[in-house]
Amino acid sequence: MNRPPAPVIVVAPDKFKGSLSAPAVAAAVAQGLRRVWPDAEIRACPVADGGDGTLDAILACGGTRGTREVSGASGARRSADYGIVETPLGPTAIIEVAQIVALIDAAGTTSPVSRRTTRGVGELVEALLDQGVRRFLVGLGGSSTNDGGAGMLAALGVRLIDADGAEVAPTPEGLAALAQVDAASLDTRLAQSDITIMSDVDNPLCGARGATAIFGPQKGVRDEEVPSIDATLARWAGMIERALGREAAATPGAGAAGGLGFAFKLAGGRLRSGAEVVAEIVGLDRALAGAGWAITGEGRSDAQTLLRKAPFVVAEKARARGVPATLLSGAIDAAALRELDRHFSGCFALPAGPASRDDSMSRAASLLADRAEALARLWSAASQAASGVMHAPG
Repeated sequence: MNRPPAPVIVVAPDKFKGSLSAPAVAAAVAQGLRRVWPDAEIRACPVADGGDGTLDAILACGGTRGTREVSGASGARRSADYGIVETPLGPTAIIEVAQIVALIDAAGTTSPVSRRTTRGVGELVEALLDQGVRRFLVGLGGSSTNDGGAGMLAALGVRLIDADGAEVAPTPEGLAALAQVDAASLDTRLAQSDITIMSDVDNPLCGARGATAIFGPQKGVRDEEVPSIDATLARWAGMIERALGREAAATPGAGAAGGLGFAFKLAGGRLRSGAEVVAEIVGLDRALAGAGWAITGEGRSDAQTLLRKAPFVVAEKARARGVPATLLSGAIDAAALRELDRHFSGCFALPAGPASRDDSMSRAASLLADRAEALARLWSAASQAASGVMHAPG
């Protein structure tokens, strides 16, 4: 007897950080599935949650990639990629903050956090405004900065002045000497723009749940520095809010990316879940229509995955359509497995046997293909048992 036909399969993974982009993960999974079902309909929908990898996931579905030289976190010049997607409402720019001030950028993080700046983000926004772009999607995840977005706003025209009338650096260290904010020259084109900021962070700018207290230590802020930097950002926030006649510091998401969420909100941006925005752009709902199985995953799944990271959103959307979603990740935190199992139809990690982290990362594509093949054979066997068709898979 012939085996039951393959289901229509949606492959919607996030990146495997440090080894594979989301499109590359999707391709490896598809390769393994086709070993079992050569003619299967596989709908690839790479996803992301607004952090590094967002640009790759979106451009996998169309658009053009550009490169611009801007200031990195340390102030040194660097090349940053961005995307342009044509829409009925005009060109939309995709900005990934991690392309400019990434936490994993060794050159940018040579400077202490107190001297890092987001000026390069503002430089890229200004360059795109000069090109006529008025629609922006900004992914905030993966940043190394904690300047309250002062660098970005300085690049867009805001002047930061000390008690002697001299301009100060748009860094936490520079802001400590801030006495006056002049926002009269802030680029007026921002008011004509539509800015969506993508993040899964709902923290305010300052305080016990603020950018410095919660995310500062992972960027290099020492425990003893947290109170002073937090107080500096609070002063900066009060001054820029008064200068612009708007408030945003206490709103959810203001603390994203070390305060870039705050700055973009002041510039007119609205916060949305990065995973939801990317899912819309790549057409995840359309792909799930009529599907029989979804496979998602990420480099490492843990309790953070449950905070509406990309694989969680994929599973949620799949469940709403009656489609089982399986988690296939590079690694899974055993402490989170019980809760993850409540949301996914099976949770699987790489590799199948003993291996070092470096070995697993270097062989991620082949390990993914092998694991996907094994899952496909398991699915096929279960389908055969359910239909009463039993024979050894070919």
